[in-house]
Parts: sequence; C-alpha cells; structure tokens
Amino acid sequence: MKHRIGLRALVSATLTIASAAVVVGGPAASPASVAVVVRALPGSDAVAARAVERLGGTIGARLAIVDGFAASVPAGSMDAVRRLEQVVSVTPDASLTLMHAVDGFDGATDPGSSTNVGKTIRSHDLWRSGLTGRGVDIALIDSGVLPVNGLTYRGKVVNGPDLSFESQADNLRYMDTYGHGTHLAGIIAGRDDEATTLQEMTSHDTFTGVAPESRIVSIKVANSQGATDVSQVLAAIDWVVQHRDTDGFNIRVLNLAFGTDATQDHRLDPLSYAVEVAWRKGIAVVVAAGNDGRASIGLANPARNPYVIAVGADDSKGTYDTFDDEIPAWSSRGDGVRNPDLVAPGRSLVSVRAPGSFIDQQYPGGRANARLFRGSGTSQAAAVVSGAAALLIQQRPQITPDQLKALLTSTATAIPIAPSAVQGAGIVNLKSAAAEPTPTATQSWPLSSGTGSLEDARGSAHVMDEGGNVLDGERDIFGNTWDGTTWSAGAWNGTTWSGGTWNGTTWSGECLCTPTWAGMGWSGTTWSGTTWSGTTWSGTTWSGTTWSGTTWSGTTWSSAAWE
Repeated sequence: MKHRIGLRALVSATLTIASAAVVVGGPAASPASVAVVVRALPGSDAVAARAVERLGGTIGARLAIVDGFAASVPAGSMDAVRRLEQVVSVTPDASLTLMHAVDGFDGATDPGSSTNVGKTIRSHDLWRSGLTGRGVDIALIDSGVLPVNGLTYRGKVVNGPDLSFESQADNLRYMDTYGHGTHLAGIIAGRDDEATTLQEMTSHDTFTGVAPESRIVSIKVANSQGATDVSQVLAAIDWVVQHRDTDGFNIRVLNLAFGTDATQDHRLDPLSYAVEVAWRKGIAVVVAAGNDGRASIGLANPARNPYVIAVGADDSKGTYDTFDDEIPAWSSRGDGVRNPDLVAPGRSLVSVRAPGSFIDQQYPGGRANARLFRGSGTSQAAAVVSGAAALLIQQRPQITPDQLKALLTSTATAIPIAPSAVQGAGIVNLKSAAAEPTPTATQSWPLSSGTGSLEDARGSAHVMDEGGNVLDGERDIFGNTWDGTTWSAGAWNGTTWSGGTWNGTTWSGECLCTPTWAGMGWSGTTWSGTTWSGTTWSGTTWSGTTWSGTTWSGTTWSSAAWE
C-alpha cells in the first residue's frame, strides 16, 4: 500500500504541543469536562471553535502550529466534537508534571529512566566534576525536534536547515512529526526547565539527558511517516561538515540513526564516504549499528565504515553490574571483521515524548506517562554514546575522533556472556574513561572514495511519489543527476553547499536568520518543480528494518517498566 501525503494527512500528522498549551492558557476542566487539544483543517480553526462552543465547550489558547486550540469540553460530547466536519483530531491535554511515581512511572526504580541510565554509564560521576557537555554542539540528523519541556532549556536546540519533504509547510518546518528525533535529543542532551542545579539534574524527579549542558543542532530530513532519501542524508552530512565551526557552532559530534541494508563496498559507498569525511574533519560520528539482529549479515550502512563509532544496544536487566547484561536479539551483530565498537543502554529507554507525532499516535503503549515515552533500539544506544562523547570532549577539547574512539573502547566494560560480534569492546564506562589519559591513536583503514552508486547506497529503501513512481537510480530528490566523482571531491573540499544550493538545486536558505521556537534557525526556501519536490514523496525509508531506531511495536515498545 502506498503512503500518500495529502493535505489532510499532513494536518493530521502535525505535532501538538499539548503539555505546553495548557500551561500557557488552556481552560481549566471541571469534573464533568475534559481538557483537550482540537486540531482543525487548515484555516478552519475559528469555525471549529464556534462549533465546539455550541456543543458546550470552552475555548482556551489558540495553537497556530497545528491549526487548533485548547478547549474544555463536556465529557459526553467528545464523540460529537470528533465528528465535526472541520475537526481533524481531538486529543487529551495534560499539564507538565515531574515524573516521580506519575501514572505508574517512577524514575527512581525504572531501569530505563534517565537517572538510572546515567548511573549505568557513570555519567553522574562526571557531572559532579563539572563535565556536563558545556560548549559542545551535537548535530542530530533525524526527524526534527519538538519544543517540549526537557528540550527548551536556555537555547538547548538550534535548528539547522530543514531538508525534509515537510520543509515547504511553515507549520511543519523543523517540527518532529515522526517522533524519533525528539526522543533521541532528550537522551543526548535533555534537561528539564526545573533542573537548575546539580542536585535537581541528578534527581529522579526530573528528566536529564547524558550531556545536559551540550547543545543540539537539529537537521531535519525525515517527515511524519519517516520518509527520506539517501540524497537528503548526504546533503545534511555535508551541511554539518561545512558549518561545524561557523555561526558560533562547535559541532564535535554527529549522531546518525539512519541505516540502509546496502551491501556496496564501504570504500565506494557515498553514505559511508560522507561520514568518513566528517570524521576526518574532526567530528566524532556516532552511528546506530542497526536492528536486524541475528538475521543481519553485518552492520547497517554507514555503520559498516570502520572509522566511525558503531553502537549496539545493551539490556542491563535493571542492574548496574554487567554480569547479567544481555544484548537484545534485535541489535545487529557484526560479521567478525566489522563489529559494533561498543554498546550502550538501548532497551526501554525513557525520554521526552513528542505528543501527536506518528509514533506517539500509533504506539500509545510506549507512553511511560503524560510527558515521557519509552523506546528501544540501537539509535537510542547511539544517542547515549553521543552524549558520553560530549562529556569527554569537554574534558579534553583537543581530543581527536580517533583518540575519542580509542578512549571509549579501551575503557568499556566487557559483558561476560556476550560475544564480541554483538558487544564489541563492551558497555561504555564514563568513570573509567574520564580517569584515563588521552590515548595515542590514529586509525589507518583504507580510505573511501565515495565514487560508488547512490542507488546502491539505498539498498532496498526507496521513496515514491503519489503516483507510485519510485525514486531510484543516480538522481537526487529533485531528479538531478548524481555524479559521485564530482560530489565526493566537493564533500572533501567543503564546496558541495553554496549558500542554500546543493547538487545544483536550492534546498535551503543561506543564513541562520529565521526566528524559530529555538530562537534562530536556518532560513527556509521554496523548492522549485513539482514532481521531485514538496510533499509528493512518501514511503517507508526510515521505518521497519531500515530505520535504525527500533521496532516500534510488540514488546520492544511497551507501557511496562521493563520486559
């Protein structure tokens, strides 16, 4: 079945910010009423509001981002509100709360809580010595980031260019309509607005990521269905490399949870080459190993590149000792030559929720409580390692990516019952890493050329337009011819982006000059053409086995504290 992205579908996938809305003016609900967020068809919010009032509702704050509003409606009229012609959806609203023992979730005892993840990898030991990631920027190429508590603290997020198919919609630009990017951003660098002191940051009553004073630079490439093409990811990596130290950025880490099942030689593969260029330019690239588990014949692309840090997932079984740890069956294993470099907590990790996103709506069982969501996967594990890298980079600013990788792997704690093909060096141990001197390390693997096939880099993952036409061959999302030799030279020389133009077409604006929820963001632009641009492309490129986040169903995502 083709995934069609029409106007109504785009509206229904738009993110709500319910937890913020009720705080800033949503109406108080009486015992016989329900606090909700109502989303309407574009331009119909005023008509919908009057219709809700006729049903006995009280209208609160307008939520322009979703063409909606907060409201209090009689409990018995919910179905009638949902049936209104102008209404797309009606979802319960909730105010922000701390997370101790809320809705059955207790941050003190839940193994996947941010507090216990920090104890597992020993990040709190570094916080106490002043290492919190301050001054380090982490590029997150993903599905965008939503402004929810935990990601709004003092400029926590800066929006780079939106290269996704949703960049053409003003109310969707930068926003995480899929739900994955927000979850990872929280794991990496989340920090509740209430957590202003070290004691509050380490408390199980607040949510805090691994590097709470680092900054996320979000480059959105995936839309509400997770659809993106390898050419968009390449453009995003190139942008990160070229802007790593411009406009006040200090991008030292790149988190990439995109993976394909491509088997092209990594020394030729364009995606492999792109991450290698970033690495050789001084950016530590942390890549999810993949979630094909025992069925895999190796790591996902580009984790197969031997330079980068390939991360598998660990299941701690709720203890801080590794004696009973296991590697989940879905965490991709190596082929004996290229294995995961190390593992990190990746099962049922609790992070901030993206209300109204695709994942949030499709898998409500993943909600830990009203504001937190539970997720498993090697991309969650990679997010943990990205945060860990930021702490060590703050400690020793001159460390190279090769040295950082050697430091993390040489101090990792081996898991007794797991083979090296699935755990690499073992689970990250920040206390040990911080205590060791910076190693002398220079990797000398054969260099990639990047002159291989763009189509082969996709593997089996493709997007298609509303007419069922598949984007394949040596062409990008605009239909421009792909020339690996020309592109690879430009990627190394830092010339693939010229202003907002990449591969001969304008993808983005030229400056950090557009107001966004995060302060300032990279300016947008109008894409030309119709067939190869806009919202006509759909597909499942970042879902199922090719999305390195995880399986979004079954026991992997659950409302239970731990399986």
